Amino acid sequence: MTLVSSSQLAAELGVSAGRISQYVAGGKLDGCYSGDGRSRRFDVAKVKAALGRSLDPGQMLGNCAETKRNLANLEPELPVAPKVRPRSDTELPQRDPDRYELARTLSMEEDARRKRRTNLLDEGTFVLAAEVEQQVTRAIGQEVREFETVMRDGARRIADKLGVDFLVARKLLMDVWREHRAGRADVLAEVSVASAMTEAEKEQDV
Repeated sequence: MTLVSSSQLAAELGVSAGRISQYVAGGKLDGCYSGDGRSRRFDVAKVKAALGRSLDPGQMLGNCAETKRNLANLEPELPVAPKVRPRSDTELPQRDPDRYELARTLSMEEDARRKRRTNLLDEGTFVLAAEVEQQVTRAIGQEVREFETVMRDGARRIADKLGVDFLVARKLLMDVWREHRAGRADVLAEVSVASAMTEAEKEQDV
């Protein structure tokens, strides 16, 4: 049985002495030490077993991942009960260390997809849909403005040729145009909602 002080245990686990005090105050190390204050001595093997059970996998992310590695390297090793694996179609238990590994794997995969997407954009293979939408919107807006100018010029010609009021002729033309635009907007909205990803887009998975 190896007994160590709080500072020695902190160094062994790769954490601060304050962290050890937090474990003690939180009850995570109950039964793993004797004495109080500066005279408190910890049983390393019992600490390893207790922290292996009580630390939430989320606490082992980031800086505490070092603690997980140090726990794995502590001596002596204690017998480990056979681990019953959950069925593949069920969620891992909240405190299962494999949740941490799964989270790391998913994070690495997402990071790889993000980097791949960035590379494809830099190479010109992909164009962001948002940028395409902005460019198309600007182009269509310009065409609409030019067409409305054409409508105004047309109304002027009708007024001059037929001797009718220019404002009346312009209003009639603009009303017809706006009705047409409203109808087309509804049709295009339905087409947009019904649009699905192409097989090529699905295959890229970025």
